Amino acid sequence: MTRTEEFEELRPLLFAIAYRILGSVSEAEDAVQETWLRYEASPTQPTSTKAFLSAVVTRISIDVLRSARFRREEYVGPWFPEPLLTDPYEDPEHSAELADSLSMAALLLLERLTPLERAVFVLREVFGFGFPEIASAVGRSEAACRQLAVRARRHMDAGRPRFEADRREREELAERFFDAFKEGDVDGLRELLAADVQMLGDGGGKAPQWARGIIGAENVARVLAAIVPPFVRIGVVVEPHQVNGQPGAIFRDRDGKVISTLALDILDGRIQTIRSVINPDKLGHVGPVADAWAVIREANQARRPAR
Repeated sequence: MTRTEEFEELRPLLFAIAYRILGSVSEAEDAVQETWLRYEASPTQPTSTKAFLSAVVTRISIDVLRSARFRREEYVGPWFPEPLLTDPYEDPEHSAELADSLSMAALLLLERLTPLERAVFVLREVFGFGFPEIASAVGRSEAACRQLAVRARRHMDAGRPRFEADRREREELAERFFDAFKEGDVDGLRELLAADVQMLGDGGGKAPQWARGIIGAENVARVLAAIVPPFVRIGVVVEPHQVNGQPGAIFRDRDGKVISTLALDILDGRIQTIRSVINPDKLGHVGPVADAWAVIREANQARRPAR
């Protein structure tokens, strides 16, 4: 097998590692490309290509994450990971860990860890790497990596939400939610929402967003129901889709351009959190991006009664 073939075979794994460390599709793709360039330039063939490439993409991702920290602290409004519609990597032995680690809630928890803790947690808990491989990847001793793993696991377990175990039940509830949403059915929405549900938007100062989020079943249900009629009038389409392994949707304008994505956290048969990514910088990989301000202006005009 040629180097190119070996690399392409491992590309899904490398992207999956980088995305979980970085929370960014574009940065993960750049990290994978940089890994290829370093592999291509390496004069020797590693004993284990998988171990070598995983170590390289991890080190690159740690460096990128360290430089990204400041930018995220200066970010306008809530910062959410770039939405991922499909995970390119599959491993039956780690399917539960892979799905759980992809959710917006889990990725936001990972943000609380140091870059080293985050890398160690991802390699160990999500992908099942051994400590010798992890030590080589992050440039620390095995003992230090074990301590990092314990600290990371403690932080994650303390804040980790427990998602509905039954995927089918979750999908059915999401289907009911989007049906009620499209119909502007306040009562139907209210009964699917947790009492303390939160609706949050990441616009990054570049798109319309809810300033401090909307909290409470009554408030969220009324806002969602009010959004629909004017959007429908101007041809906006709500396309149900998995977002970061959770039930969600893509909002498109009449030309099929992406306005935003929406992801639902579901627990105990209720929707706990609704997260919308509206920042156009985070949507380019989903498809051509709409002008959200223009869509809102048109929807507001459609809301006004005709004279």
